[in-house]
Amino acid sequence: MIGFLKGQVVKKEPPFLWMDVQGVGYEVEAPMSTFYQLTQDDATVMLLTYMHVREDAMQLFGFATDAEKLLFKTLIKVNGVGAKMALAILSSMSVFEFCRSVDSADILSLTSIPGVGKKTAERLQIEMRDRLKPLMDSGALGYHSGEDFALQPTQGQASMNAGIGIAPQIGTQTKAVEALMALGYKDTQAQKMIKDVFNESLTLEQLIKAALQGVRLK
Repeated sequence: MIGFLKGQVVKKEPPFLWMDVQGVGYEVEAPMSTFYQLTQDDATVMLLTYMHVREDAMQLFGFATDAEKLLFKTLIKVNGVGAKMALAILSSMSVFEFCRSVDSADILSLTSIPGVGKKTAERLQIEMRDRLKPLMDSGALGYHSGEDFALQPTQGQASMNAGIGIAPQIGTQTKAVEALMALGYKDTQAQKMIKDVFNESLTLEQLIKAALQGVRLK
């Protein structure tokens, strides 16, 4: 099992990022909550990882915090929740927001996640409520403070190399739409979400974040 990767982020195309670890390139899938913490400065970082093994595929997922990784591993144990939906959940809301939604039985908030209808949201709330309780009681998630442990750069540097600066106008919208589709949104829905919030000054990650926030505010 690969528990973490320590290296340099050389390319980002949400939900995928590529890391150079001593000359070996790793393709990692990560939630948008992790991408939001990536910046343009050079740095070597440690990314927490989880290897998901299926009969037909092996996927490596990366996370900025222990809480994200733990929630992901807990989510995929729920019947009907695969890795794709777990990634969509972590991309649509923070660990704190998800735990709060489950605790308060906020079904409406859960249905804002792509691929989660009312019935799925209700099942998710019931099953995750029981699974989250021991994690919260033990302090493993500690979400009540509303804080997660931030991804820590190594060598005393403050941020990681994102591989890109301000996203260029040409292709930015297309990449953002593709990222939303990878999370479970339909093509027409993703295009409308991006069109509603597009601003040429936004980076790719900022554009995706604004689109996701727009859905949750409706």
